[in-house]
Formats: sequence, C-alpha cells, structure tokens
Amino acid sequence: MTTHILVLNKKSIQFAIAFLKRDPVFSLSFILALISCVFSYPRFEYINFEVLACLFNLMIVVKAFEELRFLDRIAVGIINRCTNSRKVSLVMISLSFFASMIITNDIALLTLVPLTLIISRKSGMNVLLTVILQTLAANIGSSLTPVGNPQNLYIFSYYKLTAAQFFIPVAMFAVLGLVWLFLLNFNNPRFEFGIALDPIKVKDGKKEAIWAILFAVIILSVFKIVNYQLVLLLTIAMTLSINKELLRKADYLLLATFVCFFVFIGNISNIPFIAGFMRTSLDSAEYTYFSSIVLSQFISNVPCAVLLSQFTPHWKELLLGVNIGGMGTIIASLASVISYKLFIRENPESSGKYIVSFSFYNMLSLVIFTAINYYLIIKS
Repeated sequence: MTTHILVLNKKSIQFAIAFLKRDPVFSLSFILALISCVFSYPRFEYINFEVLACLFNLMIVVKAFEELRFLDRIAVGIINRCTNSRKVSLVMISLSFFASMIITNDIALLTLVPLTLIISRKSGMNVLLTVILQTLAANIGSSLTPVGNPQNLYIFSYYKLTAAQFFIPVAMFAVLGLVWLFLLNFNNPRFEFGIALDPIKVKDGKKEAIWAILFAVIILSVFKIVNYQLVLLLTIAMTLSINKELLRKADYLLLATFVCFFVFIGNISNIPFIAGFMRTSLDSAEYTYFSSIVLSQFISNVPCAVLLSQFTPHWKELLLGVNIGGMGTIIASLASVISYKLFIRENPESSGKYIVSFSFYNMLSLVIFTAINYYLIIKS
C-alpha cells in the first residue's frame, strides 16, 4: 500500500514538473504569486476582472474568426500581395505598431499574432522573430496615445494632463521606435514566396457579420463606452447559441497567468518596506525615470505606474519610464505574455528559443532607448 502511494506521488510530481516546464511564464507567475503571499495577504480586489473579461471576449471572437477562416482570407491576401517573407513581416509589425495606438497593445497582439501564425502555416515562413518584433511594435506604438495602453490612460487621468503635455515626451520615443523596428526587421531571413494562393471564399457571411459586430462592441467596452460585464454576458450568450465549442477552446491558462500576476503585483505593492523605499527614492526626476524602468521589469509597467504615481510629482519621467520599461523581461508588459502564449501554443518546441530571442531583442531595445531618452528628454 505504501509503495503504491509513493508511486502515485512520484507520478503526480513528474506530471506537475512537466506541466510547469511546458508553460514557463505561467509557472513563473504562479511561483511569484505564492512567494509574495508570504509577505502580504492577497486580496480579492487585486484581480482586474475587466481586463480578464476583455481578454476572454477577444479570445472567443478571434477563435470564431479562425473557425470561419476570416483570418485565413486576410493572410492569403497579405501573402499574395507581398513578394517575400521580409515584406510580410514588415506589414505585420507595422499593423501591430499603428493598431496598438487605437485598440491598445494587448488587443492588437491578441488580434494580429494569430494572423501571423496563419501566414506561417500557409507559407512555411518562420515567424518567431516576427512575433517578437510585433510585440515590441505594440509596446512602442501604444506609448503614443493616452488610450494605447492602461498605464498611459492612468497617468493621463491621474496628473490631469493636456494632449500637448502628454504627446511631447513620448513622440520621439515612438518615432525612433518605428525606425528601430524597421532596422530590426532586416534580421528576418528573406526568401521569395513564389506562390499565388487561391482566394478563400466566405464560409458563412451571416455568422461572420455577427462576430464582427460583437468584436466592435468588445472594442467599445475597452474604451468604457459599453459596460464590460454586459459585453461578457453577450459574448457567452452568443457563443452558446452559435458555437458553444468555442468556450472549450479559450486559453484559460493565459487568464490564470494574469490572475497570478495580479496577485503578485498587489501583494508586492502593499509591502511596507517597498512603500517606504519609494517615498524616499522618488524625490528627483532622474530617480523616477530609472526607478520606473527597473521596477517595470519585475512587476510590469501598469502596476508600476499606479504604485509610483503615489510618491512622485514627476509625471513626464514616469510616463517615459513605464513605456520604455515595457521592454525588457517578458513580464515587463503583460501584453508580451499574450504574444508568447499564442506563439508557443502552436510551437511548443520553440518555447526556450522564443524566451532567449525575446530577451535579447527586448533587453537591447531597453538599454538603447533608456539611454537615448535620458539624454534627449530627461537631461535636456
């Protein structure tokens, strides 16, 4: 009996280890959440249910578009209009950059990365670097508008900024970032497609229109024009009536990853030692700038903006710092977790390679833009 229990325990441990290895970002978030609970008691209000609801809604709609081959149709159009792989990559990077200014960085990636993966399947193109650069593009492009990402919207409202005040510090970062992305794209291998795919016909125009309308309503909920709870109920109701199988295909592990990060961030932000350190360290513009960049690497840039805003009047440095700080580690911007999860779901064998490449390009970008913006904006 004892031997049987030991065998079961051993198998359970092996299964748990294999599961954690399969999704290292979730594993990291789970471990960080557990450790943080030792120092601070977790609270229910740490979890941002609005973010989770919007992510879930978008997952369902994107899956619906995949089922109807709507994204396939767009992918075929891009392949047929672009003569080589590098042009395709540049198109997807550019779409991510500009779309993130309007529909936020996480939604841009949740919508466009699946399209890139479809292009990969149809053309045989290796899109690992493209997805990484799309992630960089979304994080840089979203910095240019108050609605591009949550930290911008928070800082814009908290410090009661005008449009001119907001735009001036981030404009140079966004413009130089676009040039940088263009240069990085040359690292993508170039090969001619030499194929002309037949256009894909509409599978079900009526359903496609219904899902497109729902997608528009979801975007309205992101801008708080429509109540996100009502949109969540609408999404579930439509899915149950049209295609309930979509509920099974949502990436619930991604949602669990976000929950773990929310718990970790909430706990860390409420540790007295950290709060005391912030009060004494953020009395200068330079400290605010560098602190926001460094802290973003560990608790991500959105909670970093909320936390540091309580202790500093230097909004310009905070604004630049948390946007630049979205580069670097994979948890520096939770939007980066989305693209990683989407990529490894189809390419699980490339998880380690993705993390290494992501870290290289993001850390390099972080160092370059930290220095450039410090000398051109902060120190000037």
